[in-house]
Amino acid sequence: MAYIAQEFLDTPPKAEVRNLDFYYGSFHALKKVNMLVADKRVTALIGPSGCGKTTLLRCFNRMHDLYPGNRYEGQIAVDEINILGRQVDPIEVRMRISMVFQKPNPFPKSIYENVAYGLRVRGEMRRNIIDEKVEKSLRGAALWEEVKDRLNTSAYDLSGGQQQRLCIARALVSDPEIILFDEPTSALDPIATNSIEKLIGIIKEQVSILIVTHSMQQAARISDYTAFMYLGELVEFGRTQDMFSQPENQQTKDYISGRFG
Repeated sequence: MAYIAQEFLDTPPKAEVRNLDFYYGSFHALKKVNMLVADKRVTALIGPSGCGKTTLLRCFNRMHDLYPGNRYEGQIAVDEINILGRQVDPIEVRMRISMVFQKPNPFPKSIYENVAYGLRVRGEMRRNIIDEKVEKSLRGAALWEEVKDRLNTSAYDLSGGQQQRLCIARALVSDPEIILFDEPTSALDPIATNSIEKLIGIIKEQVSILIVTHSMQQAARISDYTAFMYLGELVEFGRTQDMFSQPENQQTKDYISGRFG
């Protein structure tokens, strides 16, 4: 795909993917991907299963580093720093770029300790600071009023939707610059899905969001920009409203209209 000019966005780019190739061993999973991520906006990644959406998402916080044989070529620049560079600490990248997974994955700890975990990993020991940030993050995830009187109870006692919001609070506590969402509502009922979508609309006022979704309706509802991927390539990138009303590429049109996928 051709280079996307920064002027295409209505806010400055927070991140830029530059000629990114990714390999699972010998398998070429991503092929010369170029994409911008707008600051304090929601960018949706859509496309059929196996097209590379989640692979691209996980490049942003170096999740692939956890498994041998994986290899990056190209760059992902965040504030002009290539976060794929060998000199960059992947753990620090994951502090700057948080991730919320497909299924809620709270730790086997209390509600409080789930949120405080990231602060403790970074060496924060001051109880007043931890208390303040835990409350701020739970408020940011629209969960504080529901759990403020049971912070020391198990996170497993929460409903599925509450657990996912807890995971969002855990992602927020390190003051990330980007949050990655990998199909965050696929395991939730419609009511919980609606609450998460509303929450994403609020969170984007603070951070940039990149979300993988299989739901065309969800992408249309919550994203500002949409990227359509197919067979490891970025086929089309555009403003969501334009992509869903007048896609430029025939493959994009066929996918959005349900002709394949």
